[in-house]
Amino acid sequence: MSRYTGPKTKILRALGVDLPGLTTRSHEKRPYPPGEHGHKRRKYSEYAVRVMETKKLRFNYGVSEKYLSRTIQEAQRSRDVTTHKVIELLERRLDNVIFRAGFAPTIPAARQMVCHGHILVAGRRVDIPSFRVKAGHLIQLKNSNRELQPPRFDAPEWLQVNSDEKKASILALPDGTQTLFPIDMKLVIEHYSTRL
Repeated sequence: MSRYTGPKTKILRALGVDLPGLTTRSHEKRPYPPGEHGHKRRKYSEYAVRVMETKKLRFNYGVSEKYLSRTIQEAQRSRDVTTHKVIELLERRLDNVIFRAGFAPTIPAARQMVCHGHILVAGRRVDIPSFRVKAGHLIQLKNSNRELQPPRFDAPEWLQVNSDEKKASILALPDGTQTLFPIDMKLVIEHYSTRL
C-alpha cells in the first residue's frame, strides 16, 4: 500500500525534519524521536542514515518503496545526473504539482483532489495522482468557484500559477535541485545501488 495513513507528526519526529508535503504540522514542539526512549541520544549507523534519507523522500511525496526504486532505476537509465533526475521525476507527479501550485495544503490533499476528478490537464480530466506532467501542460481546477486556502509556499520557477483563474502552466521541467526539505540524494542513491 503506497499511502501512509498513520500519525504524521510521529514520522516528522522520527526523521527529525519537517516534511511540508506530508503535513502542515511541525515537529519543533517535540524535537525528539517518538517513544519511551525518545529523549536518549542515539548514534545512527551509516545504513540507518541512508534509510532515513529514503524515508524522507517516500513520506514527503507519498510513494511506496517499490515506486521509489523503479523511479531510481529510470533515473539511472537517463543521461541526466541521477540525483537531480529522481527529484525531477517525483516533482512532475500531478499530485505534487497541485501542491506546489498552492491548490492544496499537502500532497495527500492534492492526491484526493486528483482522485475525485477535480483536476484538468490540457483540458482533459485526469484522476491518476502519479500522472507525469510535461512542459507546456496547462493544469486547472474543474470547478473554478472552489474556495482555496492561501498557498503555503511560493511557486517554483518552473511553474506559473494564476490563482484567480485557478490555473497553472508548466513552463519547463524541474531542475531537480529545488526541494522544500533538506535531503542528501547521494545517500538515497547509495542505498538503492546496493539493492537494485
